Amino acid sequence: MAEGVLRARIEASPLAGQVVVDSVGTGAWHVGQPPDPRAIATAARHGVDISGQRARQLSRDDFMRHDWLLCADRNNLRDVRARAPVDAHPRCALLLEWAGMAGEAEVPDPYTGGTGEFEAVWSMLDRAAHGVVARLQAGRRDRAGAWGNA
Repeated sequence: MAEGVLRARIEASPLAGQVVVDSVGTGAWHVGQPPDPRAIATAARHGVDISGQRARQLSRDDFMRHDWLLCADRNNLRDVRARAPVDAHPRCALLLEWAGMAGEAEVPDPYTGGTGEFEAVWSMLDRAAHGVVARLQAGRRDRAGAWGNA
C-alpha cells in the first residue's frame, strides 16, 4: 500500500515523472505475488490501483539505484541496514520519521486484522506520502536556490 499511495501522491504533485518509487521485502516468502487482496481493495476504495504490483526481495542493486530506502518498521530497518553497504546506512530510514511523523515511528502490519486495520494503515500511509512529497519538494527548492536549477 505504501508504494501505491506514495506513487499516487507524487504523480499528483509537481514531482510527477521525477521520482522513482519501488517497494521490496526483506524476505523471499512472497516474491512474485500480488499484494494482499484486502490491501488491493483498500487502495481501490481510495482510487489507487495496486493490483499490478508484485513482491520482490531487496537486492544489492537497490542500494545503488535509490537515494532513500524507507522502511515500515524498526525490524525492516535493521534488516535493510544489515544488507546495506556501509556508505548506504545514512540513506536507510523509517518511513514515518522521514515523512515528518516522528510520533508514529512504525507502520503497523494490518495482515492479522480486518478492513478497519487496513483503512487505518492506509490513512497513516497517505499522511506519510504527503509528508514525503513535501520533503522532496522542499529539497528541490533548496537545491534550486543553491544551484540555480531544480
